[in-house]
Amino acid sequence: MFVVIRFKVGESAQVEFAERLAAAVEVLSRQKGFVAARTGRNVDDPELLALSMEWENVGSYRRALSPYEVKMVAVPLLSQAVDEPTAYESLEPAHLP
Repeated sequence: MFVVIRFKVGESAQVEFAERLAAAVEVLSRQKGFVAARTGRNVDDPELLALSMEWENVGSYRRALSPYEVKMVAVPLLSQAVDEPTAYESLEPAHLP
């Protein structure tokens, strides 16, 4: 499964935000079930940043948010995300109804 989390961040705050984002990815990458992550900026709206992560399954992702270190480093940053659903299942045939 994969996660897409978007953030609205003013251009003047992006350097500091990118440092916090890198720290969040680092701590999340050490959690069981983590597969990959990438970050980026929207090409049409430079204030819209995204974090995309891949996890073995939704349970791994949700459990990864529980450890103390994640709550201290990643959760405060994730709480600044655009308020929208973030977890997606693949549309590969094995996951379709």
